[in-house]
Amino acid sequence: MPIRTLAGVALGVVLLSGCGVLSGNSGEVCASVTAEYRRYAAELEQAPAADEGKWRQATERFAGRVDALAKKADDPQLTDALRKQTARLRAAATGLGEGDVAELDAVLRDAPAKIGAVCDG
Repeated sequence: MPIRTLAGVALGVVLLSGCGVLSGNSGEVCASVTAEYRRYAAELEQAPAADEGKWRQATERFAGRVDALAKKADDPQLTDALRKQTARLRAAATGLGEGDVAELDAVLRDAPAKIGAVCDG
């Protein structure tokens, strides 16, 4: 899959809506996760299609922001979902440095089901 096609996938990920209340600050964290996905999608849109290094760096930064939100979350289910997402993003970033977009594609496609389901409570 050409790396540029992932930008469209990333834009689809912003469908992490609902932000249902699980416990504590879940609504705030879910809203922040959605904002971070939008920010990441914008970064990907700006990165040259053939520059795997920029895509890798953007993905690593995004993984760090998701990890920070996992640490902030009060709800254990949300924390777990975000930590798993962080691990998958970091693995995908490694592949991007080698031109492999398959893992990133899978992570972005799964996000609405994996994180959105938790946020929708």
